[in-house]
Formats: sequence, C-alpha cells, structure tokens
Amino acid sequence: MFASPLCIEHNSSMAKSNARLPRLEDVAERAGVSHQTVSRVINNHPNVSKRTRERVEAAIAELGYRRNTAARSLVTRRSQTIGVLASELSQYGPANTLLGVEQAARDAGYFVSIAALRTVNRDAIFDAIRHFLDQSVDGIVVIVPHAETLSALAEQSPGVPIVAVGSLGSDTVSGAMVDQKRGAELAVAHLIEQGHSRIGHVAGPQDWIDGVARAEGWSMALREAGLADDLLLVGDWSAGSGYDIGRKLAVERTATAIFVGNDQMSLGLLRAFNEAGVRVPEDVSVVGFDDQPESGYFIPPLTTVRQDFEELGRRCMDLMLGAIENGDTTSTIVVEPELVVRRSTAAPA
Repeated sequence: MFASPLCIEHNSSMAKSNARLPRLEDVAERAGVSHQTVSRVINNHPNVSKRTRERVEAAIAELGYRRNTAARSLVTRRSQTIGVLASELSQYGPANTLLGVEQAARDAGYFVSIAALRTVNRDAIFDAIRHFLDQSVDGIVVIVPHAETLSALAEQSPGVPIVAVGSLGSDTVSGAMVDQKRGAELAVAHLIEQGHSRIGHVAGPQDWIDGVARAEGWSMALREAGLADDLLLVGDWSAGSGYDIGRKLAVERTATAIFVGNDQMSLGLLRAFNEAGVRVPEDVSVVGFDDQPESGYFIPPLTTVRQDFEELGRRCMDLMLGAIENGDTTSTIVVEPELVVRRSTAAPA
C-alpha cells in the first residue's frame, strides 16, 4: 500500500515539528570542544583562541544553533535584558551614545529595552524606572545629558545596578563618560600651539553636563596659558544658533580662533563666516567637537574632537556586567577623546 501525497506531506511536517532543536552540547560535539568553550564564544569571552572561536562559530552556523534565553533565565534568574533610559535623542551625542550602548549590550548577549523621555523631569524618570522593573531587567543604563537626571537617580533604590553614561556617577550610581573637559583642553591647546592668543568659545546649553564641562575645559586651558577667557557665547547645539552667533562674531572680529561646542554649531558658524567674507582658517580658525561623519566634508574640513561612542558603550557594559555578575560597588570609567586635525585651523595671519 502506498501512502497518498497528502499523507506524506503530513508526516513530513510532523517530523519537522518533532525534530529536536540543536543544543549547546551539540555545538560542542561538532566543534570538538567543551560546552564551557562554546559558552565563552557565545558570550564573547576574550580567553578563546581565534582558531577555536572560528571552529565554534562554524559549528553554530552549520547546526543553526540559537541560545535558549528562556531556559537560561530560569537557571540564572536573569532576564538577559538591560533597560536604557535616554533623552534628547535628536542630538548627535545622546543618539550615538545609545547606539554604542545597544551594540555593546547585544555583543554581551543582552537584549535592550529603551525608554525615550520627551520631557526630562523627576516623575518621567521614576515612571520609566518602574516600567523597567516591571520587565525584570537585570540593570538600567541612563544616558544623562542633564544634571537633574542624576539627582533624580540618587533618590531611587531600584534593586538593580544603574550606570549613568555621560556622568561620573555618584555614591549610588556608576558612571561612564568621555572626558569632556579634556576634549576642550585638546582643542584650545591646539589653537595655542598654532599661535592664537584670542580664543573664543561657542558653548552648548549650560543645563547640559557636556555643555558645562566643555566650557570649563576651555576656560581652564586659557587661564593656565595666561590668556583671557572672556569671549563666551551660548548656543543650543543647532546649526541655526551657530549661524546667528557666527554673524555676530563676523562683525565684531574679536577673536582669531573659535572653539565650538559641537560640529553642528560649527557648520552654522562656517556658513555665517563665509557669507561675511571671513576666511577660515586664514582670518579665523575653528575647532568643533564630536567628529560626526559629515565634519570632514565641511568647507573647509573641520578640525574637531572625536568621541569614541563604541568604546564608551563597551566600557559602560563592562561596568554593568561587573555589577550584575560580581556585585561590584559603584565605580567610574572615563574614555579619552581624540583631536582630529583638518583644514579649519592654521596660524593667525
């Protein structure tokens, strides 16, 4: 007796549904390694040789292995999820900090749950943290543009680790940040080395931690060199505010060099100078901050301070994983910035 085509198709479907999914032990057997080694590869542990890692990754791809997060959560009592609280994501810095943290979390085997605040206030921060706790997150990363965010966190005792990115942290919160003051000092030192003695600063909003730190670094570098720090103008991070300030500076001509708090304001400043016939760098040198991808294509290409957001994300997750795995006390990690010299700076005429 022959089975009908319908019967064959039905039996084939049942066989597929009953097939056992590949397990970690199957990967270990196929790669010829221990299951601990497979676990190290999956969790991106550094103590695995390149050859072994490639063999395990080939076995994973061949078998179609996927980590059973639900089963692992039952064993470890962890959700493998990190909550990320962020605001001001329309700005280059916070947006790329979020991308760096999210990538680092995925590399470490964690999912990310994101809460983006439209308005930064105490109630909104508390609501977001309660939302994360309802999801049983293993920890919370807070991208902190404003000082009041850190103040609100100090009132919380969520029972999970918190890492504040963009801050030194506090007695209860770990911190991971790019050294903003150092970045400003690098910018000013470069201009002084070029021979400038009258250096102004177009600062970001002074209710932002980064805006304050960059202004302080500019002022400190000038005072240590015995130069005046009395040319400070405040923008709002936008190219439009840089343009408005640039028009004023083009008329007053009170400086031979300008350190600008971010690349977007630098873009507006360069346009204002161009329209007024102020040559960059022949008449005025300009240094920005961030090194966003377009900065090398400004006219002229912009000298700026680079922030390594990928490294910041990795260091943030190092703090978080240390707190989750080992119960480490609060600590701080600082990532060094880098000056990228292009054609918008030169010796004064």
